[in-house]
Amino acid sequence: MQNLEPSVKSRRPVQLLEAERPDRMEEACGVFAVLAAEQPVANLAYFGLYALQHRGQESAGIAVFNEGNVCLHKDMGLVSQVFDQDVLARMPGDLAIGHNRYSTTGSSRVCNAQPVVLMTRLGAFALAHNGNLVNAAELRRAVDDGQVEFTSTTDSELIAFAIQQAVERGLDWSLAISAALELCRGAFSLVIGTPIGLFAVRDGHGIRPLVFGRLGDPEFGHWVVSSESCGLEIIGAQYVDDVLPGELVLFQEGSQEPSRRRWTEQPNRLCVFEMIYFSRPDSRFFGESLYSYRQRIGQTLARESAVDADLVIGVPDSGIPAAIGFSQVSGIPYADGLIKNRYVGRTFIQPTQAMREAGIRVKLNPLPDVLSGKRIVVIDDSIVRGTTSRKLVVALREAGATEVHMRISSPPVTHPCFYGIDTDTQDQLIAARLTLKEIEEQLKVDSLAYLSKEGMVEAAKADSGHFCTACFDGDYPIPMDQEVLSSKLMLEPSGIAAG
Repeated sequence: MQNLEPSVKSRRPVQLLEAERPDRMEEACGVFAVLAAEQPVANLAYFGLYALQHRGQESAGIAVFNEGNVCLHKDMGLVSQVFDQDVLARMPGDLAIGHNRYSTTGSSRVCNAQPVVLMTRLGAFALAHNGNLVNAAELRRAVDDGQVEFTSTTDSELIAFAIQQAVERGLDWSLAISAALELCRGAFSLVIGTPIGLFAVRDGHGIRPLVFGRLGDPEFGHWVVSSESCGLEIIGAQYVDDVLPGELVLFQEGSQEPSRRRWTEQPNRLCVFEMIYFSRPDSRFFGESLYSYRQRIGQTLARESAVDADLVIGVPDSGIPAAIGFSQVSGIPYADGLIKNRYVGRTFIQPTQAMREAGIRVKLNPLPDVLSGKRIVVIDDSIVRGTTSRKLVVALREAGATEVHMRISSPPVTHPCFYGIDTDTQDQLIAARLTLKEIEEQLKVDSLAYLSKEGMVEAAKADSGHFCTACFDGDYPIPMDQEVLSSKLMLEPSGIAAG
């Protein structure tokens, strides 16, 4: 097994100060895989990860299988920072596993970058994971047989060790993966490269998305798996289906149809924030693009919380479709009042304290000639802590807005997420601590309104019971270990449990 180490190892992520963290749910992760003989699979994986860059900007990695060997390259940074053509040219093969990371279990360090690659009696395998286990401590105890050498602090590595140990007990790949999954509790969408082919897995509730498609003519048997459909489209693959909740799918070279089986049966609980914010607006859920859904929730928001104003603006990018929908129903003209610097990712160069105090605006800049003298309705997808929302309101007023009315295209976030989204502990969630009026006063807005949970769900082309809405109502679909609960539910009554 060859391990390629990039030449940027001295680069290390800077931990953001609390006041600099985004005032929204932070990213999940992106997984991507392609099985295509005689194709540049590393390059295809690169572009797939590029399309999924919005899901995680801390690290990126690709593992490529070539005649029994696995070549792995991963490091901190964006996909375009971690890979170049020289690196990709040294990674020939017919199966590639890729990952973009935003840390939810394990710190932001290169040792925690994915994919995870391990060796077994049947050969090497590579695993990439989107989600979060809620029994990671229990799983670590289960796999720590005294022989294991942990190289990371991620739950993803624990899943990989569980698979490795199942293979070493004599199980084949399919049975070993199934046995390992039985030990896992939480959210996980996985792509797993093995010597016999590519496996794709979703947890029983299907909390994180996962889709697959064909690349080229069906007779070639070329397959692609991606967190979202936008990862298929960027390389010209045709969407075939979602990996279903609780499904284990095996794609093999040259096969015109995958092998599919359900390893568990649970109620579907797709994370509703995938619909509202995380996934790209051009990705397709329930037969349509998320742009259409986000427009509809904006329309619903306008009906639920009308306001007298001159302009509707959206916070780029996820607030814009909802802002357009709000404008359509309210009759208030829509305008671009905020410009986003689209070339700012997770930078390793942080502003100085003096720059922060001077109000440096790295990502968003208001347009005074659009906003001056206007009563503004600003649409955003969520408020988590309220810190950057408050700064945004100040910037809009400095640009000349006479009134600022904030409308949020999701319900109040009152509970932390344990299933693969980095949210704060409950005492840091502004809607868990303050009343609506108190939040208005803290943000210094003229009015504030949230979308109702009923309006959010009814706008989707899916059954109302299809979604996980725990961040809005505390109804967690998967029970959690006490150590997980105590870290994020410190304000809840003692003994509370998910169910």
